[in-house]
Amino acid sequence: MHLDLARAQRHLSQADPVLASILARYGPCTLRPQRQYFVALAEAILSQQLSVKAAATIFERFKEKLGDRVAPENILGLTDAQFRAAGVSRQKMAYLRDLAAKWQGGVIAHRRFAKMQDDEVIQALTQVKGIGRWTAEMFLIFSLMRPDVLPVYDLGFRKAVQIAYKLRKLPSAGKIERLAECWKPYRSVATWYMWASLDNKPM
Repeated sequence: MHLDLARAQRHLSQADPVLASILARYGPCTLRPQRQYFVALAEAILSQQLSVKAAATIFERFKEKLGDRVAPENILGLTDAQFRAAGVSRQKMAYLRDLAAKWQGGVIAHRRFAKMQDDEVIQALTQVKGIGRWTAEMFLIFSLMRPDVLPVYDLGFRKAVQIAYKLRKLPSAGKIERLAECWKPYRSVATWYMWASLDNKPM
């Protein structure tokens, strides 16, 4: 399904008064697809458990080691010492090599992403060491711009829902799913607005 942002915003404004006030405050959704799929996944692995600033620094160093071309063959050509010089941990080194090998070897059929269902994309990506459901869901939203993804285990999103709906505690996955029923089929856009409501960059 193509993501029509204008239609999504109209639907959400009419479906949910809480979201309507958030939309009025933050204006049009600025989601844009990140078409360099492999780069997005490599950056997601590198960014895990790091601050935004630290992740950006390491990614820049990493790109330098790759001659500014983040591609499977270039990653597989790096030595352990080159990874370490870029500030990449041993664990992430293994994850990045696994991603590169599976991408290059066709285990991840990335050319078929456009035709795959959300769950099929998640299943394909989570074959890679270091890529869990959360990373796959972020990929669905920010790279493939799938319209109806609901990342119920994302801490920032849960916090935003708690604040927006004045809940006493962080909502459970089930609670969020029930609350977000009226957001369908545009739960990705609603999620983006929830992140925006924290006054942080969504990703």
